Amino acid sequence: MDDRALVDAFEATTLAADDFPHAAHVRVGWYYLRHFPMLDAMARFKTALQRFATAKGKPDRYHETITIAYLVLIAERLVDARGLTWDEFAARNPDLFTWTPSILARYYSEETLASDRARQVFVLPERSATAHSAAE
Repeated sequence: MDDRALVDAFEATTLAADDFPHAAHVRVGWYYLRHFPMLDAMARFKTALQRFATAKGKPDRYHETITIAYLVLIAERLVDARGLTWDEFAARNPDLFTWTPSILARYYSEETLASDRARQVFVLPERSATAHSAAE
């Protein structure tokens, strides 16, 4: 499925839940961030993701901190990679696709990401990626 077809099916909620794994979330976020200013992309993705989760009977699955943090990471990676295709971008950024452990473990404790607060509102990172890497 090409980028636009994936986004269209996601927005229309016609995409099967099983056809929207973590990598597809990243791909749709990448698409929005390439086509819209960052704040618009975030708002569009959040609204569409909440609608998708509700349509699939899982409205409680939406997680604000995870969603926004991933979009910020993708946006940062796009600074020098806006012209790359999806496959090129994905190959250059494999750490965005590992769910366990997630790249967010560099910035957040498990407790924070599991909290109701982080699910409902964006929580700023607790630590820097460099501080976490040095502690390992």
